[in-house]
Amino acid sequence: MLLKTCCVYGTGVFSMLMLIVGIALVLSGVFPNLLQSFVETEVVLKNGTDAFEAWADPPAPIYMQFYFFNLTNPEEVLKGERPAVVELGPYTYREYRPMEEVAFLENGTKVAAVNTKTYIFQLNMSRGPESDLIRTVNIPAVTVMEMFKDSALEANLISAYMRSSGEGLFSTHTVGELLWGYEDGLLKALKLFRPELDDVFGLFYKTNASNDGQYVFFTGQQSYEDFARVSTWNGESSLNWWTSKECNMINGTNGASFHPVITKNELLRIFSSELCRSLYAVFEDDVSVKGIPGYRFILPSEVFANESVNPANAGFCVPAGNCLGSGLLNVSACKQGAPIIMSSPHFYQADAKYVQSVFGMKPVKEHHETTIDVHPLTGFLLQAAKRLQINVYVEQIETFSQTGNVRTLIFPVVYLNESVLIDDASVQKLHVVVVEKNVLENIPFILIGLGILLGGIFMVAMCRQKVPESTSAERQPLLSS
Repeated sequence: MLLKTCCVYGTGVFSMLMLIVGIALVLSGVFPNLLQSFVETEVVLKNGTDAFEAWADPPAPIYMQFYFFNLTNPEEVLKGERPAVVELGPYTYREYRPMEEVAFLENGTKVAAVNTKTYIFQLNMSRGPESDLIRTVNIPAVTVMEMFKDSALEANLISAYMRSSGEGLFSTHTVGELLWGYEDGLLKALKLFRPELDDVFGLFYKTNASNDGQYVFFTGQQSYEDFARVSTWNGESSLNWWTSKECNMINGTNGASFHPVITKNELLRIFSSELCRSLYAVFEDDVSVKGIPGYRFILPSEVFANESVNPANAGFCVPAGNCLGSGLLNVSACKQGAPIIMSSPHFYQADAKYVQSVFGMKPVKEHHETTIDVHPLTGFLLQAAKRLQINVYVEQIETFSQTGNVRTLIFPVVYLNESVLIDDASVQKLHVVVVEKNVLENIPFILIGLGILLGGIFMVAMCRQKVPESTSAERQPLLSS
């Protein structure tokens, strides 16, 4: 009887202990904090780690798609009418981007590398071959005309040459030529007088099987928040194209990796050499990619907003004070003076006037927004789509008859969609992490559940102990009678 009583009260004690411990663990967040601390120390750029392998040679297939805007009414545009364009694409390339010339620096706290990118055409994923013809604005001619428009003598000579050679405001070239380069007649003629000029033009000339310079990254050894963050690019810790210190800052990673333990209220900072600036993305929604939970981050409209909307962007006005409308970025300062204007595809999130100035612009959030889906615990990239549009600033130039009566406008040339989706092998690894996380996070609740169960058993046992005593007390009067 004594043993039975001890067991009953022991069950009650264990029940209370489990409830107290379980509730204390929930309130203190011990297990989630332990898991986060473990991940923070393991996700480091050093030989032998999964993080380093994924950073050095991304296992997931990356695709670069190009969508061109084919001009259908060149004669009318020269008369002052709005351009009408038809989107042609995609023209798809498989992208390989391993880190090369990797060298660890400063006791493993930093690592230097070049990110060589190679593009291989995928006909089966494309609208047509690279030999498809595209009619668009003649970028070399527009660049030359902008360079010499204030020099009457040189402008007249160049204009005369353009007339004799049939060069105009628009030209037709193949997809392959527009992307990777072709010998331009006007540039070749100018090269005789300016040997420093390159007579080959292509939107991505010299970028295939090449790199954009040396990066030095933080490894995350000293702080998990510094994982893969860019320290310097081409030996510089800041840029010099913009007119404010803030706009010239190099912030964040190169966009291929992010630090672990990402929260919903933080900004994901990215440095983009293509845009010649740093960007940031904000949390939008919870997502699931191949069964892995993630956070979706997007580029907010403030990133490319006009300085009247976002005063911090005043430094991106070049020359100082010469600001375009919201949704555009003038990158001519870092593109050898070419009048290149960057935006989101179809002028998504740009001022309505840019959409309305060109027939064929139909911005759609789902198709034209840049998105980044990350696993919040590890920072691993689940899915991403970088979407950018290359435009050219076009205006009537009196010294060049080739511009006719063209309107001043931002002419869309091509937009790109660089996308990646996590591979199945990486999914399996992350599934293990997700299961371990769920188990650890649920241990306190398991203890609370066991405490409640043992408490119930204790109550039942106590009730059963009291029943016989009350029954015997009722029977005593009957025996005495």
